[in-house]
Amino acid sequence: MNTLTIFLLFIPVLVAILIALNFLLSVSKPDAEKVSPYECGFSPLGDARQSFSVQFYLVALLFLIFDLEVLFIFPFAVVQYESNFYAFWIFIIFLIILTIGFIYEWSKGALYFTRNPDDSASSGITPL
Repeated sequence: MNTLTIFLLFIPVLVAILIALNFLLSVSKPDAEKVSPYECGFSPLGDARQSFSVQFYLVALLFLIFDLEVLFIFPFAVVQYESNFYAFWIFIIFLIILTIGFIYEWSKGALYFTRNPDDSASSGITPL
């Protein structure tokens, strides 16, 4: 039997044993204080399942995309002195494409939670 087979057999058995021990040995005494929602010492305000604007998710996704693209800069920074002139220009082209994408998103208004900045005062949402 190889190592992978042992792991594929051992891990599910170990997980099942640990879950069974947890259910058998843990103490469960729920009361109103333990099961109540908690928000930094205050009573909850409103519904926890409040809907968000699609713009919020768009800004979050754009942040993740640009964050990952900036992460690609680190390997070049590490080997900058060992790389050649061709690698430098590839990196410059990458930064130009990144900048063009950012300018495009900014010009389309994708970085604002609301389309009209005047609406932000009435809705309580401020543009970035």
